[in-house]
Amino acid sequence: MKTYGLIGKKISYSFSRNYFNNKFNKESILNTQYVNFDIDNLSELNLLFKENNQGYNVTIPYKEAIIPYLDALDIHAEKIGAVNTIKIENEKKIGYNTDWIGFKKSIVPLLEVHHTKALVLGTGGASKAVIYALDQLQIQTLIVSRNGKTSYEDLSEEIIHNHTIIINCTPVGTFPNVDSAPQIPYNYISNNHLAYDLVYNPAETLFLKNCKKQGATIKNGWEMLQIQAEEAWKIWNS
Repeated sequence: MKTYGLIGKKISYSFSRNYFNNKFNKESILNTQYVNFDIDNLSELNLLFKENNQGYNVTIPYKEAIIPYLDALDIHAEKIGAVNTIKIENEKKIGYNTDWIGFKKSIVPLLEVHHTKALVLGTGGASKAVIYALDQLQIQTLIVSRNGKTSYEDLSEEIIHNHTIIINCTPVGTFPNVDSAPQIPYNYISNNHLAYDLVYNPAETLFLKNCKKQGATIKNGWEMLQIQAEEAWKIWNS
């Protein structure tokens, strides 16, 4: 039995297991399974890597912390500083990042001429992939975090007005905490804005609802998730 799996913490909610197992069934890929490797800390990795599995995805909170456990990184993962896909090749563990591809392909159809600057909420591995994609699209980014150079309290009317893309890269608002949203001044958002939430459960988070009320175009992370999964599958089978 070929085994692929997701490395993360408290990941019973995850999309990946159902997505890949359904894919294997639909495409008649036999003797293959996708499982969750729910681990409390990365010291458990050494045992996991000895199990001779085919490949892995990586999610919160290990996208950055897992890098020292790998043998090599591809050029994009190295530049981003975060990994969401691991390929086992000649007994070597090689880290890749497909999040940036998923984000880039899913946001491009929504971009308009005035979308030249983006607010990126959060500083984790996902936000690094988003910033990397935005950089390729020549969109300037301002990172907002609780303890960074720009905090949520710093967000003025001028900053919101000038940054017509707002991307939530935090888990705030994910089911079951559906009554939570990043603390930004939503009243400054207009119909010039594009609001993108990497969260996909619920389909319309409170962040997206708040932005939609102000006339913004909204997008959740579902398409990004599907694209990054297919890109991971290509890597494992290349």
